Amino acid sequence: MLDIPQEAKVRGHQRAPSDSKEFHEVTKRDALRLLENDVERLLKTTEPARRPALQAEMGRFADLFGRFLQEEGPALDWNKIQKLPENAVMNYSNLKSPKNEQIRHMLDKLVVIKLNGGLGTSMGCHGPKSVIPVRSDLTFLDLTVQQIEHLNKTYDANVPLVLMNSFNTDEDTEKIIRKYKGFRVQIHTFNQSCFPRVSREHFLPVAKDFDVEKDKEAWYPPGHGDFYDTFRNSGLLKKFIEEGREYCFLSNIDNLGATVDLNILNKLVGEERASTPVEFVMEVTDKTRADVKGGTLIQFENKLRLLEIAQVPNEHVDDFKSVKTFKFFNTNNIWANLSAIDRVLRERTLNMEIIVNNKTLENGTRVVQLETAVGAAMKCFDGAIGVNVPRSRFLPVKKSADLLLVMSNLYTLKNGSLVMSPQRMFPTTPLVKLGDNHFSKVKEFLGRFANIPDIIDLDHLTVSGDVTFGRGVSLRGTVIIIANHGDRIDIPAGAILENKIVSGNMRILDH
Repeated sequence: MLDIPQEAKVRGHQRAPSDSKEFHEVTKRDALRLLENDVERLLKTTEPARRPALQAEMGRFADLFGRFLQEEGPALDWNKIQKLPENAVMNYSNLKSPKNEQIRHMLDKLVVIKLNGGLGTSMGCHGPKSVIPVRSDLTFLDLTVQQIEHLNKTYDANVPLVLMNSFNTDEDTEKIIRKYKGFRVQIHTFNQSCFPRVSREHFLPVAKDFDVEKDKEAWYPPGHGDFYDTFRNSGLLKKFIEEGREYCFLSNIDNLGATVDLNILNKLVGEERASTPVEFVMEVTDKTRADVKGGTLIQFENKLRLLEIAQVPNEHVDDFKSVKTFKFFNTNNIWANLSAIDRVLRERTLNMEIIVNNKTLENGTRVVQLETAVGAAMKCFDGAIGVNVPRSRFLPVKKSADLLLVMSNLYTLKNGSLVMSPQRMFPTTPLVKLGDNHFSKVKEFLGRFANIPDIIDLDHLTVSGDVTFGRGVSLRGTVIIIANHGDRIDIPAGAILENKIVSGNMRILDH
């Protein structure tokens, strides 16, 4: 049940009995009207020249808030979920590679977009996450630029790179991309929206004025579902359509597996192009027990759509997490037709489920931020399909455990792309868990390894407590290292740990 603002309750009560549907409608209308008045007040604190653009942005925010008030809850009718049709998810291995002479023509129909709104704070870094060094002192952004430059040089193409920044990353990113001036890549940037956080108590913005820099905590970027509107408003959508480009490939900048795939592109604009256009492709991959919370694909009301855990009724959460029931999860690598994006925006048929994100600010204020996910738009497009891609296309770096994998000898670097070592016997990556207290910050994590261990034959690694690794350590099979509180474990240089449990007082046992 929603907390309705006190002012709205009082006013609403004069008009209708408090238990009636009419009463709830009135209070919701009042809540929205009060919010719109407050937003109007905020707009008056900006200089007149900025107002028209900000007014449109705040209009989108008020629409989102109005929908939030109208929706009874995030859960969908579980009984209406249909079995995925046979052809809903294509197997990547069935896709055909394009002929070399066609590749340039195909690439000239493509735009690459990276979601670059996140900060590196969760990993203890300042500034945009995209500038954290991940391999050979190269950052996420360096690797992305290298990949696209390699495509452009190899095929004499002109694939542009577009970065969707947030108000958190925009300024730093603009400075950083200057260093790519001499590269064979056109780089464009645009900013996603900046919405006010709303107090849970009275449902009004906590910001006092429109000076975002002065009080960044009062504002937030509203999730990557905001991409469609802000991409159009930047003028880039129109520009690329006029250039004859047809598709964008969009992914998170911290997913090092999300490179341009020519086989998928061939299905969209090459010889393998379907007779009925595929307007939207979501790359999914096989779900493992580590991915149980990731969004999955379902058929619902005869449309393919994304189902996120937040939409699942409580009594069905275990079903949602089941690897047997829902075999795939969304990698957030998405291919979308540019003209179709333009159409759904013009026709106002874009409709994405609202993600309600409750947070508490540093001063203790409880706020709500409303977000949307880019993949949730899938149901608004015609001929949407999933492609079941290899796990290698999903290599996100969210924690230092992921950093351990991408910095290790598990991968080699080739033209900005990570390639798994042929010496690895299984195509899967090891499961790595590193204790938050000693490994969560990048600087501290790096300080605990003289160099990254050999993990070619590793299946599972758990490290907890005050543990350091000497140079040339080799980890194989299942290795568990736990230093009890107050103890410290130093794994000596050259140590080979295979199926071992190393506990507090440095005893080494067979696993």
